[in-house]
Amino acid sequence: MSEPQIFDSPQGRQLAYHLSEGAGPTVVFLGGLKSDMEGTKAVHLETWARKSGRAFLRFDYSGHGQSSGQFEEGCIGDWAEDTRVVVTALTDGPIVPVGSSMGGWQALLLAKSVPDRIVGMVTIAAAPDFTEDGYWANFTNDQKQQLEDTGQVALPSDYMEPYIITKRMIEDGRDQLVLRDPLILNFPVRCLQGTADTAVSTQTAVRLLEHATSPDMRLMLVKDADHRFSDGPCLGLIEAAVEEVLSLAV
Repeated sequence: MSEPQIFDSPQGRQLAYHLSEGAGPTVVFLGGLKSDMEGTKAVHLETWARKSGRAFLRFDYSGHGQSSGQFEEGCIGDWAEDTRVVVTALTDGPIVPVGSSMGGWQALLLAKSVPDRIVGMVTIAAAPDFTEDGYWANFTNDQKQQLEDTGQVALPSDYMEPYIITKRMIEDGRDQLVLRDPLILNFPVRCLQGTADTAVSTQTAVRLLEHATSPDMRLMLVKDADHRFSDGPCLGLIEAAVEEVLSLAV
C-alpha cells in the first residue's frame, strides 16, 4: 500500500488521498460509511483508470481510513464538505463521481453543490437519506431515548464492529436529505444494486430512480449480489458502467 498524499482542508482536516493523472473527465470514487479508499472497489477502479490513461481520485473522509479525526465526531454534512473541497482543490474540469453506499448519497450531494462539474455518475448500492429513513425510522423508543440521553447509540454491522451513531449525525442528516425535494441530475446515471443486499434495499434503489430527474438514468439489479458488490463479476459491472457513462459524457 503506497503512502497517500495529504490535503489540508480549510476546515482544518487532514484528508488522505491518491490522485492518478490522466485524461478527463476525472473519475472520483466516494466510499461508504466507515469504509476507506483502500477497499476493493476503489483500488480496482484505480487500476482500471491507470490502464486506461484516465484521471482518477480516491480519498478518505475525515474520521475514515488514513484521514484525521474520529468517526464518531463526523456527520454526513462534514463528509460532504470534505468531498467538495477535495474535488475542488485536486481536480479540474468535468468529473464522474462513483459513489458506493453512503458514497452514493455523497455523489448526489456533490451534484447539488457543483452541478456544472459533473458529466456522469455511477452509484453502487446508493444509500441516500439513510440516517433518517434507515436509522431514525427504525430506532426503538429506547434507542431514541438513549440517543437523547447519551448522544449516541451503537448499531450492529454485518461487516465490522458496531456503528456508533450520534445525535449530531441524525440531526445533521436531516439537513442533507435529497429524496424530499427535486433532484435534478442533468447527465447520464447508472445505478447498480444487488438483490441480496441486507444494508440497502432494492426499494431504496427504485425510490431514487423514480425520484430523480435525469435524461438517461438506469438501474441494474444483480441477482444474489450483496452490499459489498466487490466480487469479480460485480467489479466488471462497475467498470462497464463507468466506461458507458464516460462514453456518453458531453
